[in-house]
Amino acid sequence: MWAEDDLGPTAPPCLESYRQPANGKEYIMYHGTSRVAAERILREGFRPSTKGMLGRGVYLSRDLEKASRYPLNLPENQRVIIRVKVNVGRVKRIDHQGHPMQKTWQRRYDTAWCPPECGMVESGLEEDCVRDPRQITVIDLIYPEPKEDCRIF
Repeated sequence: MWAEDDLGPTAPPCLESYRQPANGKEYIMYHGTSRVAAERILREGFRPSTKGMLGRGVYLSRDLEKASRYPLNLPENQRVIIRVKVNVGRVKRIDHQGHPMQKTWQRRYDTAWCPPECGMVESGLEEDCVRDPRQITVIDLIYPEPKEDCRIF
């Protein structure tokens, strides 16, 4: 269970994840990571991944559920989500494995967008990859809510 609060009417647009991000707009996105990595990101900023299905970039999603699953190999109580504001710049839709620009979109675009249910992501949820970390501004961290003890005495 993850805590999520409302940023209010001054928040940038956060369209449903099934709609392609509009060029030049800002969106609220999420990045799931470990607590240790989150501390490093807060100190040093995001570092683009050199690997991944979309190649080099910072992997994010507008879908909180997607981000809450990462890192896959850590228990939920060791994870954290970094809530960010992203200026997406020019967006390229990458909607199938083997897309001709799957690993080279960075040459002409700022963000790659994989729509949900396109067959690129096993979970079927949206994924975005942002070329330049300077397009990303950290808002805050979201921690998992502790689960209540359900033991019967």
